[in-house]
Amino acid sequence: MSKLLVIAPGPTANGDLHLGHLAGPFLAADICARYARAAGCDALFGTGIHSTQNYIVTTARRLGVQPEDLREKSASQVEASLAAMDIQPDGFVRFDERYVKTVVTFFDRLHSAGKLRLRAVKFPYSPRTGEFLTDAYVRGGCPVCLTDGCAGLCEGCGHWIASGELVNPQSTLDPSDVVELREEKVLVLPVEEYRAGLEEFFARHAPTLRPRLARMIEEMLARPLPDYPVTLPISWGIPAPFPEVAGQVFYSDTETITWSIHASALAAQARGEVLESDDQLWFADTEVVYFFGSDAGFAFAVAGVAMLLALEQYVLPEQFVTNEFYELENDKFSTSRGHLVTGQELLDEGVPRDLIRFYLASTSPEFQRTNFTRAAMAEVTSSRLVAPWNRIAAKVNALPGTPLPVSERSRVAARLMVERFAGAYDVRRFSVTAAAFTITEQLARLDSFPLTAENAGDFCHEVDAFLRCAGPILTDLATLALGDTTIPSTFDAEEFTPRPLPELSE
Repeated sequence: MSKLLVIAPGPTANGDLHLGHLAGPFLAADICARYARAAGCDALFGTGIHSTQNYIVTTARRLGVQPEDLREKSASQVEASLAAMDIQPDGFVRFDERYVKTVVTFFDRLHSAGKLRLRAVKFPYSPRTGEFLTDAYVRGGCPVCLTDGCAGLCEGCGHWIASGELVNPQSTLDPSDVVELREEKVLVLPVEEYRAGLEEFFARHAPTLRPRLARMIEEMLARPLPDYPVTLPISWGIPAPFPEVAGQVFYSDTETITWSIHASALAAQARGEVLESDDQLWFADTEVVYFFGSDAGFAFAVAGVAMLLALEQYVLPEQFVTNEFYELENDKFSTSRGHLVTGQELLDEGVPRDLIRFYLASTSPEFQRTNFTRAAMAEVTSSRLVAPWNRIAAKVNALPGTPLPVSERSRVAARLMVERFAGAYDVRRFSVTAAAFTITEQLARLDSFPLTAENAGDFCHEVDAFLRCAGPILTDLATLALGDTTIPSTFDAEEFTPRPLPELSE
């Protein structure tokens, strides 16, 4: 049996998580891994923080703290926020010597194999400070979609935007600075050289890609693919040990594969596995599934796959599950403006964790921006989850705790229910909104079940099957009600003994 490796790339280590983050990749990745294990698959889940992006520097400057201190504080906050929402990664990436070694080893392998090229690249430059301006240090218009933003991965169209290609670049460190373009030699990955492999890869995966990522990839492949910088002439980051680029650091956005390799190794070792090397899981018999925001598509799906193709020995990702932005009161979540809600805030207000997970799954921004409001969460969770479940639990709890017969009709119903949920959880068409809708759909069916003394065993049997299928989302309810949340591969019970079921609170 192959191993499923679920990866939710970490957020920039410049703050805590809010509901916008949770409703995107992190909850979905947790649900995917939980379902896979419940269905009998050997699954590992890795996430963490991304600790070398220069957004950490700009945020630290705004807050008046040291970037290293912000990085460590953010890692602890993110880990605690995930735990609060019962999102349980097996491996959590932090910045340490082992991570640095993984990055250096990977790029040294590319460098030694002649896959990296020394090229003169134009960067915005501040004559006053003598600094090159990349990513968070410079902003301007995207040359593809015209959206204003920083260099790197465009939030508007998802394309990767070289710092030197921004329209009217301005320094974010000091907007009054004069900015000019200046060439500097850096090491690049010539992505165009891997066009044939990329075209073949995406031809196989196009049917399962969500629209925004599919469009970005089509647009990228319709033009020459870029020379993607692997090193940058700035000081924040992991030093590159190559003499031809002395004093430069690795570009943080090229760490996608090394970060993933490190996350998988941490996850395996946390589960008690002994690895011969950190990249052992990236050879044959591993299925890699990514969960990330659509704006990260180029870094993982294009440049990341190109790096894997360059080394020729690793498995390629099986699926990219992307999401759009989640809004708060019809406006983008913003930490800097204080326009945000965290999972911990809702928990502190007394909202049960299962209700938060269910509502975030129901409104996950899988294909377009969706919106969070407290009022909508209260209404949806009350009418679609709490009320019908509590009526179902009351019916079961009124039955005697003795074996009751189960019919063939009920065994068929349980199998069909499992198939409906499996269609939502399957990595090829993974959808937490579809899974949440199936919860609503099956709760409504069970709530209206015409319970009699003759079919009470069928009712309890199907409620049990429902709980197992809903368990990856309703983790607390499933644990309290079942203990063992395994989803059976077959349903052949001829009798079922009711057990007391907990109610949900609002």
